[in-house]
Amino acid sequence: MLRIDHAGEYGAVAIYKGQQAVFGRGKHTRDLAAQIKEMEDEEQKHLDAFDALLIERDVRPTALAPIWNLAGYGLGVVTALMGEKAAHACTEAVETVIEQHYAEQVEQTKDVDPALSATFAEFREDELHHRDIAVEGGAKEAPGYSVLSRVITAGCHLAIKVTGRI
Repeated sequence: MLRIDHAGEYGAVAIYKGQQAVFGRGKHTRDLAAQIKEMEDEEQKHLDAFDALLIERDVRPTALAPIWNLAGYGLGVVTALMGEKAAHACTEAVETVIEQHYAEQVEQTKDVDPALSATFAEFREDELHHRDIAVEGGAKEAPGYSVLSRVITAGCHLAIKVTGRI
């Protein structure tokens, strides 16, 4: 569970860094770049917490971290190059999968590890906030939204499944 969450936050930070690489340059995207930076910072906070939990609970991180870093960064760059709404569509798809994943984990841990369950619940709220920002930013108006969203969602589910094993 912690390995998967750590990898997911690692990938989320990489996605936002990729988007920042594109949007951080233009004056007309300054507000968007600031918004993405704020979300990246929250994801980094989650990643830092999972770094500590991995050590505390003696869980090894996934061996796939370099791949998730490259894939996340690439996804961030590509969707940003497609435009603001496509970048928001990426965020909306990823955050939807992650918030659902955290919701399941809240339920699975609430009776056996209330502190961990509370962490998952807190992080889920952040993911919901990011998703809402993306929807307000026009995620569902992105060209090819339906296909883009399905591909990213499927990729997230595959990453969760593979990361749990490797």
